[in-house]
Amino acid sequence: MARYVGRHGVDRIAKAVLIGAVTPQMQASGSNPDGVPLSVCDNIREGVRNNRAQYFYDFTTPFYGFDRPGAQVSEGWRQSFLIQGLQCSIKSAYACVKAFSESDFTDDLRKMTVPTLVIHGDADQIVPIATTARRAIEILPRARLSVYEGAGHAIPSTHKDRLNEELLAFLRS
Repeated sequence: MARYVGRHGVDRIAKAVLIGAVTPQMQASGSNPDGVPLSVCDNIREGVRNNRAQYFYDFTTPFYGFDRPGAQVSEGWRQSFLIQGLQCSIKSAYACVKAFSESDFTDDLRKMTVPTLVIHGDADQIVPIATTARRAIEILPRARLSVYEGAGHAIPSTHKDRLNEELLAFLRS
C-alpha cells in the first residue's frame, strides 16, 4: 500500500490500512539503528535455499506466536503456511525477503495523506512493532495505531473477528 501511494498518489484512495507492515523500514540502517540486522534476513534466505519446506514449517512458530505461553498450535495453519510457501519459486522467495527487509518506505508514508489505520501485534516476532508501526505513526500524516496486545504477526488468522470488526468500523467512520 505504501509503495503504491508513493508511486501513484492518493487520488483514488479514501483510506488505507497497514497490518503488521514493515513500514517505514525493517532492516537496521543509519536512519534505523534499532531495525532488524541484515543477518536475520540472510538466515531466512539460507533457510529457504537449504530446505525451504522445513524452514517454512518451522517459521510458523514465531509467525503465529506458537511459542508464546498459552498459545494453541494449529496444525492447519502450519500446513497452510507451508503449502503457500512451497507454491512460490525460490527466486521469488529471495526477492520477497529483499523487498520486505531492505526497502525504505519513509518517503512513501509521507505521501499517505488519507486516514490510515496501522494495526500491529505487540508480540510480533517477525516485524518488530517498535521499529515499524511505532515509527510509521510518527511519519504518517493522518494515522492511528491499534495495538493488539499479545498478538504475533498473523493477526488476520489469529485475531480475525476483532480485525474484521475494526476494519468495518474504520471504513464506516
